[in-house]
Amino acid sequence: MNREIKVSILCEDQAKMGFRDKIFLAQHGLSIFVEADRRILFDTGATDVFIHNAGLLGIDVCTADWIVLSHGHWDHADGLRAFPEESVAKVKLIVHPNAFVDRRNASGRYNGMFYSRKTMARRFDLVLSKEPCRLTDRIYFLGEIPRINDFEAQKTEFFYLNEGDKFPDFILDDTALAIETQKGLVIITGCSHAGICNIVEYARQATHQSKVFAVMGGFHLLGDRVQLLKTIEYFKQNPVDHLYPMHCTDLASLSEFHRAFGIQKLCAGDTIIFRS
Repeated sequence: MNREIKVSILCEDQAKMGFRDKIFLAQHGLSIFVEADRRILFDTGATDVFIHNAGLLGIDVCTADWIVLSHGHWDHADGLRAFPEESVAKVKLIVHPNAFVDRRNASGRYNGMFYSRKTMARRFDLVLSKEPCRLTDRIYFLGEIPRINDFEAQKTEFFYLNEGDKFPDFILDDTALAIETQKGLVIITGCSHAGICNIVEYARQATHQSKVFAVMGGFHLLGDRVQLLKTIEYFKQNPVDHLYPMHCTDLASLSEFHRAFGIQKLCAGDTIIFRS
């Protein structure tokens, strides 16, 4: 079993500095390639940017054993359209069943994925799960995240349509990965619509592991000062060795995290290796 965990950022809102023959591209969205017991493509961004950046890192995305979608938003899932046709039938793809709702932003513009559930099932070996699901002995798809605290996922401007009726969309399909290591959990999030603190707490519950070693991905901190300060207080009370807030985390929030924890900002093209 490979005890090393290699995490490569294939798509993110910012790109690391490259050079003439190795220019990484940035795009709003997220895609992360995880190499551990298995190879996992976690989200795909919005276009083929993740494939371009993977090539520069020497990664063949077609070698993924699993594709995991954190939720059904275009900037995390529409890159699937660029996934090589000859490889899709070999790859298992797991996602929460609610990822396929007809979701809209505040203006009413479609905000969901390009692929319907039917089309995705035809192209991929589709697995749907609301419950936590082991992808390997130590890698968990967390499924639906309970919203337990009073400062995250409390309001939304999004809605979804069902037979012409409008319903508030709290993006119940939002989920994450948790990987067990001897040093604690490595938690990888997509956008954290469920709340990054809720996600961490549920990862501990689902895996029966209290120690958290690293948390990385989208933290969804976008202007709510109260949520930001309570999130920082949560991580002060529940220390994590490595925090890497990225996509959907605004500059003010990144600045506060740096002030509190001395964080490093990861970008497209960056690679982190965790040894356990």
